[in-house]
Amino acid sequence: MKAVILSAGQGRRLLPLTASRPKCLIELGGRSLLEWQLISLSAAGIREAVVVIGYGAEQVEAVLKACTPAGISVRTLFNPFYEAADNLASCWIARHELRGECLILNGDTLIETAIVERVLGKVSHPITVTIDRKDFYDADDMKVQTSGSQLVAIGKKLTADIVNGESIGFLRFTTEGAARFVGEVERIMRTPEGLKLWYLSVIHRIASVSGDVGYTSIEGLGWGEMDFLPDVAHNEALVAGWPQPANRPAAAAAGVA
Repeated sequence: MKAVILSAGQGRRLLPLTASRPKCLIELGGRSLLEWQLISLSAAGIREAVVVIGYGAEQVEAVLKACTPAGISVRTLFNPFYEAADNLASCWIARHELRGECLILNGDTLIETAIVERVLGKVSHPITVTIDRKDFYDADDMKVQTSGSQLVAIGKKLTADIVNGESIGFLRFTTEGAARFVGEVERIMRTPEGLKLWYLSVIHRIASVSGDVGYTSIEGLGWGEMDFLPDVAHNEALVAGWPQPANRPAAAAAGVA
């Protein structure tokens, strides 16, 4: 099982914190968001990760060299379109990595290990979207509509009367699901609007014409997004209660990160 982490963006909504570093390197409890992601993936048994980078690429590579947790190997792919494109382009860059059983994790999604373990459980659909549920969804939430075990729609502009969850930005693919997703990514990237689309718009298209997309609910488990400045305090509080790995690389412990 391989995880692809989409971390090419700057995160302008987090300025001034991202004036000279990408948002995946914002520190939470002395560790970057990216390091926390790798810790959770590794603790759940994921042994390989590919990080798609763009803004601040050299900084990200330096942090990975110093802070990659034990038990997981990490490679990077550079997205040269990060300034002009949305994250569908990052999936296109990583399309050759999305083969067999695999995961996609948004670079601004903080997750605890229990979420990864739940996503790695039994699956019933080729594509599985991880969702949470709450009482109210705002305009920036990536909202979903589910019916039975299927996810039937996903997008920020879904109307309130059909919304019953939100995507947290963490997906699992079977071999069949990955092939279906990559095929659709390649098709849409040939269209004029391809560079400006979110990859979840591809999931919406697949869901709307087939029953191939399911979901896993992680209600009650700890996660957070890193979109706006108030999110930093929320995420700091979240990681404060998480286990601190004892085998952090010596270079990182000395302050390289």
